[in-house]
Amino acid sequence: MVKMYKTDIKANKTEETKEFKKGNWINMIAPTEEEIKLVCKKLKIQEEFIRYCLDYEEKARIDTEEDDNTTLFIIDVPVIEKENNEQVYSTMPLGMIVVRDDYFITVSLKTNRVVSELEKAKNNIITYKKSRMILQIFYKNAELYLKYLKKINKETEIAENVLKTSLKNKELLKMLSLEKSLVYFTTSLKSNEVVMEKTLRGKIIKLYDEDEDILEDAIIENKQAIEMSKIYSDILNGTMDAYASIISNNLNGVMKFLTSITIILAIPTMIASYWGMNIPVPMQFTSSPWAFYAVVAFSIILGIIAMIWLKKKDMLD
Repeated sequence: MVKMYKTDIKANKTEETKEFKKGNWINMIAPTEEEIKLVCKKLKIQEEFIRYCLDYEEKARIDTEEDDNTTLFIIDVPVIEKENNEQVYSTMPLGMIVVRDDYFITVSLKTNRVVSELEKAKNNIITYKKSRMILQIFYKNAELYLKYLKKINKETEIAENVLKTSLKNKELLKMLSLEKSLVYFTTSLKSNEVVMEKTLRGKIIKLYDEDEDILEDAIIENKQAIEMSKIYSDILNGTMDAYASIISNNLNGVMKFLTSITIILAIPTMIASYWGMNIPVPMQFTSSPWAFYAVVAFSIILGIIAMIWLKKKDMLD
């Protein structure tokens, strides 16, 4: 899908357009081969820059092609994906291409909130101010990381509350998934920080005083997101370790209890087995109507003695 927007300088209004004109913002989401070739032909740029952005494993970086005066910015943006009917937090690359001083292109594998919010607030953007748009995306991206981190923290608290009453595999797997998401977030945020710091030095794109303020705010938000991600990750790691110890301790307690019960139940079984053997027994005892009850009573007494002994050894707690 390809959409183009252009800001009318006189009316100061941004509208969607179908024509390729200088000053356009071209938004490409999961573009087809035909769309890639069409855009590259119209703008006279290489296809590789667009294809780089469609590689899910592509890392955040800045690249410049001097032949056609094109600069590529790639950052990682947070996304929520569906996996086994569960929400999973992950990251994916978002490409921003500055084509000379004529066009600004955004390329992504799928719809993401960073670009979507930019499209919704299109009257707050000026398409021919390409440096400003890049910095706005930096800032919105850092803000979105903070929002998702707060959601992750909330989901962690909910999972912890459930685990306090019942150790369920579902909640443990949920916490494991959140822990993995925090690792992705931390790695991506650090890569984004490198890109923004490099941009701040002003050697890639020209920055004005107002632009520098936006970029500095974006860097501050990104640093805050990094710190939050680290803190939440440490808390989650500690919680997972604690619950792992609790599960192991509970398992040991169950095994200890079952072993004690087995010992107690083995006593009457042993007595009945010995009694059933072909062993001479006094005639008075075998012919007595109370013989069965005597054996049962003897077994119960021995069982109670064994229970008391095991209780003192803390084997029945």
